[in-house]
Amino acid sequence: MGVAGVRIAMICTEKLPVPPVRGGAIQTYIDGVLPHLARRHELTVFCRRDPDLPDEELRDGVRFLRVEPGPSAWTYGSAVADLLGEERFDLLHMFNRPLLLPLYAQAAPGSRVVLSVHNEMFSPTKLSAEAGTEVAARADRIVTISRFIERGIRRRFPESAPKLRTIYSAADVDRFLPRWDPRARTEASALRAQLGLGAGRVVLYVGRLSPKKGAHVVIGAIERLQRRGARVCLVIVGSKWYGGDDPDPYIDALQAQAAQLSPPAVFTGYVHYADVHRYFWLADVFVCASQWLEPLSRTHYEAMAAGLPIVTTDRGGNAEVVRGWKNGVIPKRFDDPRSMARALRRILRRPRAASAMGRRGRHLAETRYSWGRVAAELQQVYQSLT
Repeated sequence: MGVAGVRIAMICTEKLPVPPVRGGAIQTYIDGVLPHLARRHELTVFCRRDPDLPDEELRDGVRFLRVEPGPSAWTYGSAVADLLGEERFDLLHMFNRPLLLPLYAQAAPGSRVVLSVHNEMFSPTKLSAEAGTEVAARADRIVTISRFIERGIRRRFPESAPKLRTIYSAADVDRFLPRWDPRARTEASALRAQLGLGAGRVVLYVGRLSPKKGAHVVIGAIERLQRRGARVCLVIVGSKWYGGDDPDPYIDALQAQAAQLSPPAVFTGYVHYADVHRYFWLADVFVCASQWLEPLSRTHYEAMAAGLPIVTTDRGGNAEVVRGWKNGVIPKRFDDPRSMARALRRILRRPRAASAMGRRGRHLAETRYSWGRVAAELQQVYQSLT
């Protein structure tokens, strides 16, 4: 712990563990900044218990305490609060559960509190006006992952404005190498053969398979491209939920829809996060088809790091890292396969422009969207409080 070091409790949600052995955007975020913050601070990470991880361990200088998630966020929060009450922390950095902030603050009365918000957790359906007012008053800083999320909080609770700051997420630029790197080329060639991909161009979808993520729109777009003679294949990486391949009617419908393609789409099912980067290397373009108001999908940063041009929908915060940055294309209509097909065609038919987009994305990943930058901005937040 350096001279400026403080004791920080980082409190993950009850959904998934840290490190992200089962994936998860928040878990990946925490894991990404830990090595940088651990150089200056004494860190304890509170997260849910997992059969593949010990309940307590010291890993790379960071202490992990994993607790039983229980049937609800409140059960989990109560267990974490009990542990917080046994020690002294200078600062609590909690994630995505504003309703639990008063509970944690009461358990550690001498601690400053930073709340990171990765979803629309301040919406009326998730947070009453009374509870939101209390959270806005008791939080010392509120960090969001997109301007979209920040605007939503500011609009409903204007008194929170002085405490708000957007800090964009990132990708591991050392693991998500650009696809032109020799190591990436070798891996991509082997993976293409393993998946039985032909010589055509590859469109990549990475994400959970649910209607709000829009894989059905992508399949519809590929169908239109193939009908017009494009030699293109779709690879769909993901499952219903992190960590497994549970059956699901929506996935069954996707597979039936994709079977009409020629060549048919490749469904990988769940891929461990430690292996996901390899799939970015075999693609020519990455597509995010969010139908809901996505806070800002982490996959955009990973696609940029891998040097892929991006097609993304203007839903929630997604467009914030594409519009105006010359690293991708935004369809005019988020829910129209024809509009998605036009955006993909614009990239696939212009290889030089597509290459420039990919290289621009890689440059952005290295200079703006690395975990070192995220940690540096969080350090500024911590320093302002401690």
